[in-house]
Amino acid sequence: MDLIAIAPRLHMLDFSIGQAYLWRDEGELTMIDAGWAGAASEIETALRGAGLDPARLRRIVLTHCHRDHVGSAQELADRHGAEILAHRLDAPVIRGEVPVPEPVLLDWEIPLYEHGLTVPEAPPTRVDRELEDGDVLDFGDGAVVVHTPGHTEGSIAVHLPRHGVLFTGDTVAAVQGVTLGVFHVDRERATASMRRMAGLKPSVLCCGHGAPVTEDAAERIAAAS
Repeated sequence: MDLIAIAPRLHMLDFSIGQAYLWRDEGELTMIDAGWAGAASEIETALRGAGLDPARLRRIVLTHCHRDHVGSAQELADRHGAEILAHRLDAPVIRGEVPVPEPVLLDWEIPLYEHGLTVPEAPPTRVDRELEDGDVLDFGDGAVVVHTPGHTEGSIAVHLPRHGVLFTGDTVAAVQGVTLGVFHVDRERATASMRRMAGLKPSVLCCGHGAPVTEDAAERIAAAS
């Protein structure tokens, strides 16, 4: 696994299904999502290969409760003393207290969904801080939590307004252009959440699936909304 530079303070960890992101502040690191269960050592190796110290990992922000985003969160957090954050509505799912909600699938989504289930199931994972819409987090010069229900009830985006960076989770995808993502529990609400994100006019779009968008991001997400 490689740590792919997107901008001087922003990197991506690319899994064969799904992605996680790393933001670097002075003296500390923040992960947005955590990839697959069992990948903690591989993630640490990728960080060290880029000259970064995994011991500086301070927080892991989970955009939603799905296995390809939660997987390695607790193992990494336990190793390095990091805090795990997620929206209040997805926190019980992440902890394993209630089942993962089933998406309402379109016909063409069914084989894609079945392929995604090959990702190892995430273990019950603690959530140290439950988030709400509008919370401001202490990284990226003020990271703003944006509640984006529809993919799951507690899906969030994370906006770094001073840097123009938007982490969308799986509400938005960039696999074949910028589009609404797949596997939503409520497609109509996910579409409304995408429109809300478009209103933030990001200059860098970091989706859960697909290459980061670093050119014409605001225009592309607006056109897709």
